[in-house]
Amino acid sequence: MDRAATSEKIAALIEPFNKKGIAISDATSFAGDLEFDSLTVMDFVAAIEDEFDIIISMNQQAEIETYGQLVDAVVKLQG
Repeated sequence: MDRAATSEKIAALIEPFNKKGIAISDATSFAGDLEFDSLTVMDFVAAIEDEFDIIISMNQQAEIETYGQLVDAVVKLQG
């Protein structure tokens, strides 16, 4: 799956977690812009892992701060 298709799928998955209706771009930060708390992050990561059949390690999660970084990580993990 290419980056654009991956980004589209992730955008759909983020919808229920985007309580304030923030416009999503590669620079959108999960903690700052979307105000995700740790529980929301865990739920969102589980949804991503299920949808793409991948595992995002705790170390990788700690490095992912923006939507663009997440899309890149998912593309990479899919091989």
